[in-house]
Amino acid sequence: MSALSGKEIEKVIHVFRENFQPIPLDVYVKPYEVLVSTMLSARTKDETTLAACERLFAVAADFKALSELNVEEVEELIFPVGFYKTKAKHLMSMSKIVLSRYGGEVPKTQGELIALPGVGVKTANLVVQRLGYATAIAVDTHVHKISNLLGWVNTKTPGETERALVDVLPKKYWHEINSLFVSVGQQHRNKKDLVSFLKSERLL
Repeated sequence: MSALSGKEIEKVIHVFRENFQPIPLDVYVKPYEVLVSTMLSARTKDETTLAACERLFAVAADFKALSELNVEEVEELIFPVGFYKTKAKHLMSMSKIVLSRYGGEVPKTQGELIALPGVGVKTANLVVQRLGYATAIAVDTHVHKISNLLGWVNTKTPGETERALVDVLPKKYWHEINSLFVSVGQQHRNKKDLVSFLKSERLL
């Protein structure tokens, strides 16, 4: 697919900025909180993740405190996020690795993050992007769906969408694509409503 025109991109970005509503998890800015909240958010609504994070961070404010909990305690604190039992185990393992290997600091590269238990490509990209460690495109279901509807990509999975967007989207837009598309996607959750919004803004 050829590169998108600057005018086309600017129009979408402008409309999405105008319609932007803060994403609940953006309240977290500390590296520990960003990593943990992003791990918990996978396949879970932001409202559920936010409540789980509030409970967890009230008890474990850093990697050391988290590592000192047992798995059952973490499960109870983060329930009912999706796959909470698996995520609890990953959080425990991840915290111990970060403490022993990185001195309690969140790793700064995508490769190091992906090597941690429970951290995939999307989570790693979100973390390095939000913490300013690197420029990356984080693709979730909202970014995948909207990018295809706009005709920016023609892909079947979020992974394919990420690779396609890297090829067609100028790098200066990478840092805000996720937050803008997620915000619009959360406001228009079903496809009919989303298509109607995009048409009303003359983006389709």
